[in-house]
Amino acid sequence: MRKLAAIILSVIHLIMMGLLLAIFHPIQMVAYYIFGYRTHKRTVDVLNFLLVQNLYTLACRPSFEGFELLPKNRPLIIVANHQSMYDISPVGWGFRKHHPKFISKAELGKNLPSVSFNLRKGGSVLIDRKQGAHSIKEIQKLGRRMEERNWSVCLFPEGTRSKNGQLKAFQPAGFKALLKESPNALIVPFAIDGNYKLHRWGQFPLNIGIRLRYTALRPLERGDFDDEVLLELVKEQIRKHLA
Repeated sequence: MRKLAAIILSVIHLIMMGLLLAIFHPIQMVAYYIFGYRTHKRTVDVLNFLLVQNLYTLACRPSFEGFELLPKNRPLIIVANHQSMYDISPVGWGFRKHHPKFISKAELGKNLPSVSFNLRKGGSVLIDRKQGAHSIKEIQKLGRRMEERNWSVCLFPEGTRSKNGQLKAFQPAGFKALLKESPNALIVPFAIDGNYKLHRWGQFPLNIGIRLRYTALRPLERGDFDDEVLLELVKEQIRKHLA
């Protein structure tokens, strides 16, 4: 019975998601090419809000915590665990006041309504993991823009999604590249709790009735920490929160 309900609600959910992405694609284009970055960002904020609200069609209950503790006048390096493709819109909505950007694989820059346009034009970077040296240079460029404009950048240092919610090893290369170019950045651990449960039966149907928690944890100053030690401290905060 639960799976049958999940099939029905998943169809509704995916139709709504497809409509949102299709509708906001031309809206983003008009906002970007005619009105510029700020208007484009506002349209993306609204899209992310609606995508998060669309989780209620699965009888899920998303909640956001900890964002009131974050300063608005500093760049942020957001270090998050990775559980699902549904991790992106909560980051975009939760950190909307901090202009969040992403380091994404190049394939996502093509053929995805709304998503691809925002990645290409909204300030994020697209990298090819097979071209490590070039990817690091692109991340460093993003770090410099981040420092200049008080932007934030979200990293998923696990690289690939965790199917069972357990943390994988954190890869330090992107984190170190950002810190090199943005020494004033505040490090924000971000715990995504529950998104992996959406894929109990794979990509379809999606699971239903889940509580989803998105928590900005206690920020860390760079201080005198070695970069890799700092990343391990971030990982430990996330691990404890998930536990």
